[in-house]
Amino acid sequence: MNRTFLYGSHKILGAKFVNFSGWEMPIHYGSQINEHNCVRNDLGIFDVSHMNIFDFEGTEAQKFLRYVLTNDVGKVENSCALYSVITNEKGGIIDDLIVYKFNNENFRVVSNCSTFENVKAFFEHNIKRFDCELIHQSNLGILAIQGPKSETSIESMLGLDLSGCKGFSFIVKNSLFISRTGYTGEDGFEIIGEFEELKKIWDLCISKNISPIGLGARDTLRVEAGMNLNGTDMTIENNPFESNLGWVVDFNDIERDFIAKKRLTEIKKTNQFKLVGVLLKEKGILRGGQKIIKGNIEGEITSGTFSPFMKKSIGLARVPIDVDDSADVLIRNKPLNVKILSLPFVRKGKIMI
Repeated sequence: MNRTFLYGSHKILGAKFVNFSGWEMPIHYGSQINEHNCVRNDLGIFDVSHMNIFDFEGTEAQKFLRYVLTNDVGKVENSCALYSVITNEKGGIIDDLIVYKFNNENFRVVSNCSTFENVKAFFEHNIKRFDCELIHQSNLGILAIQGPKSETSIESMLGLDLSGCKGFSFIVKNSLFISRTGYTGEDGFEIIGEFEELKKIWDLCISKNISPIGLGARDTLRVEAGMNLNGTDMTIENNPFESNLGWVVDFNDIERDFIAKKRLTEIKKTNQFKLVGVLLKEKGILRGGQKIIKGNIEGEITSGTFSPFMKKSIGLARVPIDVDDSADVLIRNKPLNVKILSLPFVRKGKIMI
C-alpha cells in the first residue's frame, strides 16, 4: 500500500484511512460534514500527494501536447493552466488532467493516481516521434488549500501576494509552484513542492487551526461542484460529449491534428447521452448505480451523495440526451422523483439551481 509523506501527520490527527486506488489515504478526521462545511464557509487543507506530476521539456513540447490532449494548449499563455482529457483512438476517456504552461518548451501535467500506469504508457508511446522529454516527478507532493479565505490565509502564512494569480494561472516562488486551481467549486490553491517544504506548510496550517480535509469531504464537495471523478462519472467506455466535457474538445484550429480528432468529430454529431445533475425530491439518498427511468428510457446515477451545503440528496447521472425536467430513480426497486438539472449545484458558496 502506498502512503504519502504526510501519513504520520494524518495518523496523529486521528484520521480514518481507506484504500484509494492503492493509496492509504484519510477519508476523514472525525466529521466529514464538518470538514465539508469548513471548505464551503472558511478554509481547509488537503493532502493530494497521491496524484501524479509529469513534466514535459523540449523544443516540441507544445507540439506534442497539442497532439495528445483534446484541448489546445496553443491558446494558453505562459503561467496559465488548461483543463483537458486524453482519449484513446476511439474517443474513450483515459483520464482528465490539468496542464500548466511555463513556456512553449516547458509544461507540467497533474493527473489522477488511479490511472498512473495507463497515463504514463500513453505519454511514453506517443512522445517517441517528438523532440520532448517526459519526467515523472515522484519526489514532489501536492497540497490543496481551498475555501473563501484561502487567498488571505496563504498570503499571511507564506508572505506572498497572490492578487495577480487569477483562476487557472500559477506562480513559482522559490521552490514552490502555486496554482489557483482546485476540485471543490470554491476559490483555492494547489501547492506543489518538495516534501520537506510542504510538511512545513502543512504543520503551519494545522498550528493555525486550519482544518485538515479527507477524501470523504473532497467527494461531496466535487459532486456539489458538478465535477467528474474518473472511473465513476467517466471511464474508457465514455466519450467527452456524454460526460459534460464536450467543451474541452477544441476543434477551432482546423490545422491541428490530435488523437481521435476524426472519431470525436463524428461522436459530437451522433452522441446520444449527456451527464446531468439530479436532485431527489423525496426522502432517500442517491447512490452510484441506481437506475434513472423515464417512460421506456433508462439512464444511471454515476455519483450520488447527501449534500451538506444544500441539505438535499444530489447526484450526477448519465441519461439519454432528450431526458429533461424530471424522471424517476429506482431506490430499493421503488421509483422516486428526481429533478434533472444543469451542473453545477454549488459554485463559490452559492446554490446555482
